[in-house]
Amino acid sequence: MYFRRAIIVCATSALDAKGTALWACKLAGSTDCPKGGATSLSFTNSKNININGLMSLNSQMFHIVINGCQDVRIQGVKVNAAGNSPNTDGIHVQLSRNVAIFNTSIKTGDDCVSIGPGTKDLWIEQITCGPGHGISIGSLAKDLEEEGVQNVTVKNAIFKGTQNGLRIKSWARPSNGFVEGVQFLDVLMFNVQNPIVIDQNYCPHNINCPAQVSGVKISDVVYRNIQGTSASAVAIKFDCSATNPCSGIRLENVSLTFRNQEVQSHCANANGKIVGSAQANSCL
Repeated sequence: MYFRRAIIVCATSALDAKGTALWACKLAGSTDCPKGGATSLSFTNSKNININGLMSLNSQMFHIVINGCQDVRIQGVKVNAAGNSPNTDGIHVQLSRNVAIFNTSIKTGDDCVSIGPGTKDLWIEQITCGPGHGISIGSLAKDLEEEGVQNVTVKNAIFKGTQNGLRIKSWARPSNGFVEGVQFLDVLMFNVQNPIVIDQNYCPHNINCPAQVSGVKISDVVYRNIQGTSASAVAIKFDCSATNPCSGIRLENVSLTFRNQEVQSHCANANGKIVGSAQANSCL
């Protein structure tokens, strides 16, 4: 594979994609909207990338995409789009290895960070997310032949008023994909709708969803020192595959509240354990 080498992006000004008109068209349900939309900044088959101090505003679609890359460092980036802006993921990583994201603030209408198939050795630290849909691994199982996600760490993250917090999601369809070796560490939640989610029956808008079960194997996922408030009573949801149950799920020092009361949890086909203190009513 050919790699472009040593790419450095240092910015003191902003990339403004002026996506508000396209968002409005999509939100109005018009059939005359331009198809898709532009990604503000994308790297493919590249290595030794350093993105420092960039501000990305109002992207039409994804703000930053890392696809098929190696040795990437993203630091001091700010992403800003409206909370209802469709498909405006902050940073999307797929088919890439050794990516690090530090000291980044993302406000958007979709995932703050979305992690696609083939992502390995991803480190995310000191990130603030909100508004947005949280940090998501997936959606996975779009294809039968799909690379796995491995060795992902999210540390010192803050979620403010997001739809989700820490999410793993896959379609309910056959796949040889997998997720393993994930750590969510030292996370603060403020009024997050779904703080902790594994959803292997992902089906947005209940449209064209197959009545099958997910082939994605999810294992060795750690949630440690997760604190804060939930916007819903059921704050921990592990909805795993009936044929490929989640295994090795660990909850350690998880303390979430809903209206000053301890939250509830829901588990289906999830195996794991509580280590140290955690929600007393955890379903594991």
